[in-house]
Amino acid sequence: MRDRQASRDSCRAREFETFVAGAAGRLLHAATLLTAEAPDANPRARKLLTLALAHTYAGWDRLRGEDPYVRARQHLATRFAHGTWHQYGAFGRARPHPRSPLAALTPQERLILVLRLYEGVAEEQTAALLGLPAERVHTICDRATATLLHPSRPAAPRAVGGAKVAPS
Repeated sequence: MRDRQASRDSCRAREFETFVAGAAGRLLHAATLLTAEAPDANPRARKLLTLALAHTYAGWDRLRGEDPYVRARQHLATRFAHGTWHQYGAFGRARPHPRSPLAALTPQERLILVLRLYEGVAEEQTAALLGLPAERVHTICDRATATLLHPSRPAAPRAVGGAKVAPS
């Protein structure tokens, strides 16, 4: 009996290690995009990843054919949303790293954009995951995409008495 349990635990651990080897990099990249941290300095993203993987491992035996990647991604997204809500209030603005490609977006815009475009999650699934209407998810995704494709330009220098002055 003990040998059988040890064998099962060993098999479970190997399966999970294989999953992590294949999925951790992509999940970490998604978490880094969500937190808008620099890729080489991303402690919040690493914490999100660790929590998502721990949650996935805890429910490994109960997956019953469910994709563990989907489970981990879902936990990552909901943990980010809840953490941002509690830390900054209603998807408030965290201080993103200026080198992050998504630094100009709000946390909610980043979350929806990462789920929709980077992860390829359907609009309806994203809406259900976040508890938002699908139309709202569509609007936020469009706005975030427009913000990234057409960033606001810095103010042009203005002329004062014939000389150009940089904006302050």
